[in-house]
Amino acid sequence: MLGFVPPLPQQPGRPPSSGHMIVCGDDALARRLAVELRFIYGERVTLLLPPGRDASGPQTPMTQRGRAAALFGRMSAAMNRAGNGNGATDGSGDTNAGVEAVRIMEAPEPSDDVLEEAGIDRAAALALVYDDDERNIRAALTARRFNPRLRLVIRLYNRKLGQHLEELLDQAAAVAMPGIDPALLDASTTVLSDADTAAPALAATALTGSSKVIQAEGLLLRAAERPPPGPGESADPGLCTLALLSSTTNDPAGAEGSDSSGDEAPQLLPDERAVAETTGRGTVVLEAISRADPDRPATRMGGRGAPLSQVFSRRLRWSALGIALAALALVAASLLTTRDGLVHSTYLTLLDLLGMNDPSEDGTTARKIIQLLSGVAGLLLLPLLIAAVLEAFGTLRTASSLRRPPRGLSGHVVLLGLGKIGTRVLMRLRELDIPVVVVEEDPEARGIPLARSLHVPTVIGDVTQEGVLEAAKIYRARALLALTSIDTTNLEATLYARSVKPDLRVALRLYDDEFATAVYRTLRTAHPQALTRSRSVSHLAAPAFAGAMMGRQVLGAIPVERKVMLFAALEVAGHPQLEGRTVEQAFRAGAWRVLAIDATPPGDRNPDLAAPPPFDPEGAPPPPPSGLVWDLHPGYVLRAQDRVVIAATRRGLAELLRRQRSAVPGR
Repeated sequence: MLGFVPPLPQQPGRPPSSGHMIVCGDDALARRLAVELRFIYGERVTLLLPPGRDASGPQTPMTQRGRAAALFGRMSAAMNRAGNGNGATDGSGDTNAGVEAVRIMEAPEPSDDVLEEAGIDRAAALALVYDDDERNIRAALTARRFNPRLRLVIRLYNRKLGQHLEELLDQAAAVAMPGIDPALLDASTTVLSDADTAAPALAATALTGSSKVIQAEGLLLRAAERPPPGPGESADPGLCTLALLSSTTNDPAGAEGSDSSGDEAPQLLPDERAVAETTGRGTVVLEAISRADPDRPATRMGGRGAPLSQVFSRRLRWSALGIALAALALVAASLLTTRDGLVHSTYLTLLDLLGMNDPSEDGTTARKIIQLLSGVAGLLLLPLLIAAVLEAFGTLRTASSLRRPPRGLSGHVVLLGLGKIGTRVLMRLRELDIPVVVVEEDPEARGIPLARSLHVPTVIGDVTQEGVLEAAKIYRARALLALTSIDTTNLEATLYARSVKPDLRVALRLYDDEFATAVYRTLRTAHPQALTRSRSVSHLAAPAFAGAMMGRQVLGAIPVERKVMLFAALEVAGHPQLEGRTVEQAFRAGAWRVLAIDATPPGDRNPDLAAPPPFDPEGAPPPPPSGLVWDLHPGYVLRAQDRVVIAATRRGLAELLRRQRSAVPGR
């Protein structure tokens, strides 16, 4: 399927020149990141991969080097086609003509000798994107020792550990380089998580009409999809139109457009004329901006405590209700047949129920009958009490175990896989208060403790086996999120779920674009009325990692079909496309758009716009208002001291950073 790809040059005896970038990893993210840096940003790249087969794709016989070479070959061919086409525009072709091919090295570990051979002492940036956090930390400490000026981008799943590591490495860089510019120091170490980057997009994909959210200085940028307007209607542009969707994207059987779709692809950042002239296409608009909630934990399903319905079964509760009604009836009968008061009648009835009263030998016939009936009810009460004790004991014993899907559950999302990505998506769905049922084969998977703590119903089993999806109530679900690391497993689960519920909305995690196209064609033919979307985690995360390696903060990435739109924070200084221009003049269709300006004085600015406000359960005073100004006048002239938030395509952001790099002397 990949075709023949000529081998890439190893260049073993040629030391890398200074200013190159090194990417170390063992999965698809490393290869995607190298492609992003080489073909989008035009950087010289050294890619360090482990020898042997790709652990993330055991079903394929290709080695890591073979998969990387195949990916580079396909990307190079696509860039050549784009550059030689008649409709190519400035910056749409291979913008790094004359730059040598990616240098591929193979080593089991990023040891001292390996990093020295890769030219760590002369490199501009290093990305450590191994799947193992410990390996990334060891390599980061080693790299900082070799080159204090090196820009580090580290992939870590543990958020708290990442914050501490970033502070430690920044402190080491400050000690090694006294008097360093604080802005450069802030960009010297960046810790990212591919799971955190991709989780919001994956969660939004499974929900019809949900917004894609990007966070900036405690504010939420909501990018919402709008259907095409009807006859005689005009589309609501919101604050601004971010993208025009493909003409077939609102058709359940239509395929999503990508970079290789030509004129049928979605148009990112169109101008007003293109929006006005286009008909029959949906749009992605910047719909609303609101303050973000504090970074609070995800909510539990079913509340914080253990409700009565979870402690005692429904049958036991109905039995207790029946006995209570019988006792009330006996009390009422005693009041009607005797002259006793309410309290005394209730007292005698309870004594009879518990078998503690003396026989009523001298009582009336009615009193004797009531006493006999109370004894019979008391016999029924004994097994009820025993059953209640046993059920309560069983509930307490299994309080720390996984919850099973309740019988009446419907309208939920079935999530397949609780690895790094699935765990983050689960947290995101619960933050949105969306009911979830998880299916995981490994009972010791990373996300199992989270599912247990949130009381999320979980089914342990192989999703490809019959009966597992039925146990997750797939026939009453609203959507299926197939997020395992194996493409064929995700496809098999999707096809089986569609056989159970043909109109089920499905989002798959797929790596290979060609395989995704084949999936679309198959599902369009078999289920023309069902919505199907695919997402690649590495494709969503790579632009954020690449932007960090260029020293810029990428606030987030949202998928527009199979394209990616980036939101980034940039200093206007050093960007001739922005500095001295008005907001209207700085806008370039299909490349970038200025969304907001940070009006905070440079000395008081928040270095991390993407950081959420801290969560204080005791009710701390509200945070200060944001310094970002969103309602921009088109005639406002951008100054060198301004910091702006922009929406950009991958190529647009790369062009801004390339122009700045070439303008800085001595770099």
